Amino acid sequence: MARRKRVTIRNHSAEANLFARRAFIALIGVIIMLLILFSNIYDLEVNSYEKYKTRSNSNRIKLLPVAPNRGLIYDRNGVLLAENKPVYSLEIIPEQTDDIKATVAELSELLNISPEHQAKFFNRLRSNRRFKPVELFARLSDHQVALFSVNQHKYPGATIEAYLKRYYPFADLTTHSLGYVARINSRDEIKLEEAGKSENYAATRNIGKLGLERYYEDILHGTIGHQEVEVNNKGRVIRTLSSTPPIPGKDLTLTLDIELQMIAKRALSGKRGAVVAIDPRDGGVLAMYSNPSYDGNLFVHGISSKNYKKLLNSKDLPLINRTVQGYPPASTIKPFVAIAGLEHEIITPESKINDIGWYQIEGVEKKYRDWKRWGHGWVDLTTAIEQSCNVYFYDLAYKLGITKISTMMAKFGFGEYTGIDLHEESRGILPSEEWKRGRFNQPWYAGETVSVGIGQSFWTVTPLQLAQATSILVNQGEIKTPHLLRATTEVEAGFATDHQASEQTPYQIEDKPPVQLKNHQHWNEVLDAMHNTVQKVGATAHPAFVGTQYDAAGKTGSAQVASLGEDEEYEAEKIQENKRDNAMFIAFAPYENPEIVVAVAIENVAKGGGGANAAPVARQIMDQYFGNRVIESQNIAIHPHHSEHYHMNPRQGGH
Repeated sequence: MARRKRVTIRNHSAEANLFARRAFIALIGVIIMLLILFSNIYDLEVNSYEKYKTRSNSNRIKLLPVAPNRGLIYDRNGVLLAENKPVYSLEIIPEQTDDIKATVAELSELLNISPEHQAKFFNRLRSNRRFKPVELFARLSDHQVALFSVNQHKYPGATIEAYLKRYYPFADLTTHSLGYVARINSRDEIKLEEAGKSENYAATRNIGKLGLERYYEDILHGTIGHQEVEVNNKGRVIRTLSSTPPIPGKDLTLTLDIELQMIAKRALSGKRGAVVAIDPRDGGVLAMYSNPSYDGNLFVHGISSKNYKKLLNSKDLPLINRTVQGYPPASTIKPFVAIAGLEHEIITPESKINDIGWYQIEGVEKKYRDWKRWGHGWVDLTTAIEQSCNVYFYDLAYKLGITKISTMMAKFGFGEYTGIDLHEESRGILPSEEWKRGRFNQPWYAGETVSVGIGQSFWTVTPLQLAQATSILVNQGEIKTPHLLRATTEVEAGFATDHQASEQTPYQIEDKPPVQLKNHQHWNEVLDAMHNTVQKVGATAHPAFVGTQYDAAGKTGSAQVASLGEDEEYEAEKIQENKRDNAMFIAFAPYENPEIVVAVAIENVAKGGGGANAAPVARQIMDQYFGNRVIESQNIAIHPHHSEHYHMNPRQGGH
């Protein structure tokens, strides 16, 4: 008989207690989790509120940079030389265009847009967001703008936008002084970053690359502004919340006279050369023109490879600024060498030598020829400058020695920067024993000193240096640093101003210590001789200034470019063009109380020297400057011997 199974009686009380304990533990766990949750919510909503609010706004609110308007540039008479001109650009917003390729093709046919520009558009399209405009073609003509406006309804997403771009209305006339702006490249970005200026250029596309545009970049650029805008999750601007307008760059007023620039260009037409005109009273540069030149506007919009190669490979080298390039000074240097001779008492105004057509160092076979093969006979200092007698200055240079010459010439600024407000200036070469030893590791020879006496050998000066040195000479030692900037003008943001009526801040510049001579009369001796060079019948510069109504003085020069044999005669028509002589000339007027100094350099002239080629250029500059003014020497007591040289009454205007 099987045993019966025992029936277990459940303990309900124990089960209830177990459930209660488990429920309590679970409740504690839930409470702890809720506390953690609420703690995190509190941290997010209270403690971290500002942090996450800022992060949210940074995604929703953007600070966009706004480029300032670049300062304008005017000449001394208020003529606009560099402006910001609206440029019309055709742009397409891809997301608003159904068929981008078809749209581009149709617009290109309508507006005659080249395949090159189309290719650039599609390259830019790859790196742009679809809601942002992409430029198809810049610098639309008025005809193209009108043509598009009539057909705009056919091309949804295509718009014309206007931007301000630098424009030089006088084109090649001002390029070598004003320079130009061009697109900021990687090297510019590195320099801006190193200088701590990159933030101020966040919205700027162009920067000064050359000339005054580069030198005064900080003044012209201005200060960046900002727009606070709200954007959606795709980055599209929804609205503008606030804005800080940019501060425009300052306007510049220059010492340049654009009319003198025009005369310089006309006078140098068909020639390679340079003209520099300075006001010796303050150092202001009145004209500074290098020929041939080029249009700086080409670089503003990005010059094509074809056009750049054309400039680069031109035999006339238009990219070179000849006003600050070194030339052998030739006989224009003789007045300064004369000052050295007088100061060191090597000569007196009455010292004479017999010029028989050549000079020879004792014990040396080589003969140093005069430009006049039969010589000038007995000449003193005044005649030597009037007639540009080489033999006189061969002898003087040899007796002075290179050390005394180079020391005195350095006082006139040769071999050094003039301090003009351009970065492209050359120092030229002032030869000395130390210079040759450092350059060639060779000793200096006496024969080289002889050549230096007439501005040849290794010596090179820039037309700017020649003008500066002449200014020091006419100021009798007072040095005025040449400069192009005359004043700056602040422009109020958002307001157009009348440049002439605006308050200008004059440009301040420190003058250098003067050149002091032991005998102040030495200045007058040399200046009188330069006066004779222009005013005396038969002197080298007289023909170029016949009939002027102002009293001018000057010195001619013809710089030998290629060496000739000792007995070889110079015949320009038989010599390769780039080996022909250069024509040089320095001048100032009026003789008493000078107002203008001019230096001219003309390369490889076909016939004649400085008197026949460079002096007429200086005359045209001075004619323009003085206009109808009649200016004559009044104080004959200061220059008593001048009356001997006039073959007619200067008041009749025929000297």
